[in-house]
Amino acid sequence: MDRGKGRRYGGHLVLLGIALAILLAGRAIFANGVTARESAAGETAVAAPSADETDSAVTENLSATNILTDAIPVVQDDSLAPAPNPYTYQPKLPQHDFQVYTVQRGDTPGRIAAQFGIQPETLLGGNPFLSEVSNALQTGTELTILPIDGLVHDVAPGDTLEGIAQRYGVPAEDIIAYGPNNLEFPYRLQPGTQIMVPGAVREVFVWKPPTLSQVRGSSYEGRGVQPVIQGTGTFIWPIVSRNFTQKFWYAHRAIDVASPMGSPVRASDTGTVTFAGWNNYGYGYLIVVNHGNGYETFYAHLNSVNVVPGQIVYQGNVIGATGNSGNSSGPHIHFEVRINANQDDPCWYIPC
Repeated sequence: MDRGKGRRYGGHLVLLGIALAILLAGRAIFANGVTARESAAGETAVAAPSADETDSAVTENLSATNILTDAIPVVQDDSLAPAPNPYTYQPKLPQHDFQVYTVQRGDTPGRIAAQFGIQPETLLGGNPFLSEVSNALQTGTELTILPIDGLVHDVAPGDTLEGIAQRYGVPAEDIIAYGPNNLEFPYRLQPGTQIMVPGAVREVFVWKPPTLSQVRGSSYEGRGVQPVIQGTGTFIWPIVSRNFTQKFWYAHRAIDVASPMGSPVRASDTGTVTFAGWNNYGYGYLIVVNHGNGYETFYAHLNSVNVVPGQIVYQGNVIGATGNSGNSSGPHIHFEVRINANQDDPCWYIPC
């Protein structure tokens, strides 16, 4: 090797040594600075990389990746992810303050309703059982008294405000406007609660018996088909007792008269029996007499039935005996008068 090349190599080594010395000195200074800061703060602090450093590192990683042979690295960046919200919508629950009234001796639906400034049918709106048990309005019975005319609806799963409004034929706005319902947009209902439906009237189910055209009339002796017989147009009491337990009103379109078990029941007028036997709609043992002139009479909650469908009976004939069958809470007779299938007050036809 000639002297010129040796001098060049020597110069390079000198420069390399100077660079190494500077690098080592810089690291020592940085280490001393960090140590001094740690000592001053009393704890170890790690500097987080800046946004520019993070972006540079990501770019270098992507640049070093061979997209044909290497797996694409996954970039973890949650800067745009929404913060978790631990709260869900909780609707307010209805807060009603209904009164309770205990039926006193001599009370009637009209008298009770007038006492609280509501219509008699509103008693049914707060007490559906009044239409299920024929003589439920007895002394000692506790009634829920609603503050305004309407009814209480028990919210079931799947119920909606629109569906309830349509069912009872009232504007949804009236239900929302009733403050104790606590309804706020989006008007979600809680199953198991009750909401007030202002102005609504609870429908009473009315069972319809067979018609004369469905039941052919025949004599008691069974001597063949007879012409349809018509009643006299006047009515007599079906039993001897006059001990009323309930009179005619919206939820009970008949009269109930208490009588000892097994007391004779007589046809109130002449006609053809169109139903005689057990009824599945709360009447228990029931007899229906069609009088051929638009009138029908019902004799319900009987203990025994002495006639059959199609049989002709005459005013005053014994057709059965009083009992306590069906939706009944004591021995009595449930007596209805219907004109053209509409329930009428029996006290308009017999002296009450």
